[in-house]
Amino acid sequence: MPNSNEMFNPRPVLKFLDDSIIKKIITEARSILGNLGVEIHNKEILSMLHDHGAKVDMTKGHVLLTDDVIDDALKKTPRSFKLYDVLGNETHDFSGYEVHFTPGSAALNILDSNTQEIRRPTTEDYVRYAKLVSQLQNIASQSTAFIPADVHEHISDSYRLYLSLLYCEKPVVTGAFTVEAFTVMKELQVAVRGDEDGLAAKPLAVFSCCPTSPLKWSEVTSQNVVDCARFSIPVEFISMPLSGFMAPVTLVGTLVQHTAETLSGIVISQLTKPGAPVLYGGSPAIFDVRYETTPMGAIGTQMIDCAYNEIGKYLGIPTQAYISLSDAKQLDAQAGLESSMGATLAALAGINNISGPGMLDFESCQSLEKLLLDNEICGMALRLTKGIQPKEDFPALPRFEELLKEQHLLISEHTQKYLKEELYFPGPVIDRANRPRWQDEGSSTLLQRAQKEVEKLIEHYAPSRLPDTIKRELTKIMSEEARRCGMSDLPRIDV
Repeated sequence: MPNSNEMFNPRPVLKFLDDSIIKKIITEARSILGNLGVEIHNKEILSMLHDHGAKVDMTKGHVLLTDDVIDDALKKTPRSFKLYDVLGNETHDFSGYEVHFTPGSAALNILDSNTQEIRRPTTEDYVRYAKLVSQLQNIASQSTAFIPADVHEHISDSYRLYLSLLYCEKPVVTGAFTVEAFTVMKELQVAVRGDEDGLAAKPLAVFSCCPTSPLKWSEVTSQNVVDCARFSIPVEFISMPLSGFMAPVTLVGTLVQHTAETLSGIVISQLTKPGAPVLYGGSPAIFDVRYETTPMGAIGTQMIDCAYNEIGKYLGIPTQAYISLSDAKQLDAQAGLESSMGATLAALAGINNISGPGMLDFESCQSLEKLLLDNEICGMALRLTKGIQPKEDFPALPRFEELLKEQHLLISEHTQKYLKEELYFPGPVIDRANRPRWQDEGSSTLLQRAQKEVEKLIEHYAPSRLPDTIKRELTKIMSEEARRCGMSDLPRIDV
């Protein structure tokens, strides 16, 4: 529920669960963790849990979490935290019902801007992406959105972060698929901040850490949680139960599993370092048995996202979700339908970090044109969260006296004062011209307008203001890591 200060804010709030159901879901999740337990393939973490009172079978890598262990972790979990850009400016406040949008992450493919066919992305594609997202006003952070195929796979995690820090000033949502990659990615962030204390004071990135459904943590992902906690690098827990396949078919049953898996991650994080910043996140989905797919744009998936966000808020933890994305294969009506519905629901639910813009094809493909369109969807959703409130509207009589006298209010002082604050005006990708004007200007389609605007923004890109000395240090770190993996040179880029 909104706190007392928010009661005077007209912000609309969407809720799917009442507190009695939330309490029951949490109770059932605790019962699962205490009676069935969780599997963890990391001996260091198993020893830590044992030392804190959990019931651990070191041979089987199996843990039963007691209520005391869970309660202790929840008490230590921060109620909010902030993110900062490469220049040290605050960009995110993960508290209350504040919402921020970030592109979907780690796609294997990109939708080619010219051919509209999917293909493996390259460094050039990533640079274009970073230049574009740096100018999208409604997208608060960047993500390591897709995986360039022109570098060794062992450096693909750190390389994406490297390019992001070079070309875009916004903070980054990222992740590491190997233990070794984390070390390099931490060094890149420290190079930007100056030292580890500076990075802890002003976090630059959020790392996604994903348990395996049902109720399992691999060695790599659990170690990422520990490593991030040690350096106060924020993590978002991305539990991914699949309703009717790797989770109960009911939405409530899926929420119970999601809660159990996320609580287990919170325990690992907070026992490693009390107060380590976290987001109560996820990427669950329903399972469509007709096609054997996991539709991220399904209404059931979106309802689960909004509902577990309510559970996170009930526990007092800031939240995240993969929502505001589509399973469509092109920039079409389905892409707009699913992405806009997800963004709207997520914003109304108050999900603090909303991941998904730009994504197509079950989280496997990024599109720069869709990212541009989604930026407008995000803008509309952000306007929605401001609600409706009076702005010198009472008494109304003077305004209508002026209207009757002038026969319009186009140049009224009241109009000029509140026009841009009250009304959301999208960019040229959204067509608001009348038909004759639209025809006179070439009868362009949505895709054509998006392609034109993407190229325009990339052409007018202003380089990151990160000092050149730091850019050279980032390149030095990345080049050394590439050579360690057998690459003599990194792909040529123009910084």
